[in-house]
Amino acid sequence: MAENKINAKDFINKILTGMSIGIVVALIPSALLGELGKALDLQAVVDITKMASSLLTIIMGLCIAMQFKMSPIQSGTLAITTMIGSGALKVNGKILQFNGMGDVINAGITAALAVIIILYIGNKLKAYTMLCVPTLVITGVGFIGLQILPYVSSLTGYLGEMVNMFTTLQPVLMGIFTAVTFAILIVSPVSTVGVAMAISLGGIGSGTANLGICAAGFGLAIAGFKVNGMGTSLAHVLGSPKMQLANFVKKPAIILPIIANAAVVGALGGFQGIQGTPMSAGFGVSGLIGPINHLNIAGYSTGSLIATVVMFIIVPFVLSFVFKYLFMNVLKIVKEEDYLIEFK
Repeated sequence: MAENKINAKDFINKILTGMSIGIVVALIPSALLGELGKALDLQAVVDITKMASSLLTIIMGLCIAMQFKMSPIQSGTLAITTMIGSGALKVNGKILQFNGMGDVINAGITAALAVIIILYIGNKLKAYTMLCVPTLVITGVGFIGLQILPYVSSLTGYLGEMVNMFTTLQPVLMGIFTAVTFAILIVSPVSTVGVAMAISLGGIGSGTANLGICAAGFGLAIAGFKVNGMGTSLAHVLGSPKMQLANFVKKPAIILPIIANAAVVGALGGFQGIQGTPMSAGFGVSGLIGPINHLNIAGYSTGSLIATVVMFIIVPFVLSFVFKYLFMNVLKIVKEEDYLIEFK
């Protein structure tokens, strides 16, 4: 049964926590096995991981429902409504098609609206709950979600235009700004892949964007290692740093060590000419998509392999310890507990 009384802070935290957990569940299979499946020509694995990614917003809705301890009827209603609001499903004539993962920000807004309605209704409808809650919420809130979708999605376009301006700078400066921007975006609800695709971000812009995400993955993993443990910490690197979304909103200062790391790695990436494609930008080291696409461009020589390992793994990994010590022990701006992720 849904809780009927909750303060604004707890409400927002539950929404963000549910979003974070849903993102991890849906994207981890693709991050771990997607590129491996392609390399080994295991098409079934590739297809299954794509299916899991496409179901991101419905799983996100379900995880949000669990945060509010909703009943099965309420949970199913919220999951469906969240996916509808994301725009992940498109009607093309008589055919219903998946349109990627959809807009995560709009999915979160739609879910929040649906939760408010569901909590308000509660058990007031008694025996009519099964009939009325899915009908009212899915059609009503789902319709609202679809109406605001174009306006919310335009945010991606605006961010893309800002990143596109960075590509006019000389490589080192471009690397710094692009890496920092993507390091921040990867812990926000905004899709880094969506931003990159919106402006066809390629070349050094794509490469340094990937390095920024590497800085975020390693930085967040190292920063919260003692409180999160090995498995959750690895998920930041091999999966998505976006799992820190709730913590980032609660305390934005946690991103400061990551920004410093990304700035240094991005500058080095710009100087070294690390490259990528619009399709690879936004992934970092997840699934080895960033490194593999850079090697496809630079070639698989010994020098390129060494440079790739150094830039995508060693440099951001080492810098994570440096900036963790600086911001936790010297400046005392953040502490390890700020990075704690609780899967409830």
